[in-house]
Amino acid sequence: MRTYLDLCCLKRPFDDQSQPRIHLESEAVLALLGASEEKLEVLRSAALELENDQNPLAQRAAKVRLWLEALPATEILDAALADRTKELMAFGFKNFDALHLASAMYAGAIGPSIVQTALFLLYTLGVAVLRPQ
Repeated sequence: MRTYLDLCCLKRPFDDQSQPRIHLESEAVLALLGASEEKLEVLRSAALELENDQNPLAQRAAKVRLWLEALPATEILDAALADRTKELMAFGFKNFDALHLASAMYAGAIGPSIVQTALFLLYTLGVAVLRPQ
């Protein structure tokens, strides 16, 4: 199974672990990263690298970069990714959220039904898709 974690997920293990929700989310992320490749393929994209490079916390960015380098990179045509990202932004997704969602789509980590659900949640409930706060 292919999966795509946005940078908020990858940074979660470095947040304050005294809150139970944050601790559980961190454990989930670490379990996904530690899963065998036969069971789960966690993907890396240029979007993750770009966002991580903008992280003002150098130590956190360096640790996340090590994780990213260990993940298989996805090859996505820039024009197709840019078009899909613009489409998603027109639906109300913020820039990096749209870029990550488009990257996950093109990497084969999610299908169109997930995107339709994400759009429904965004429009009707104002809920973002799988993004720890």
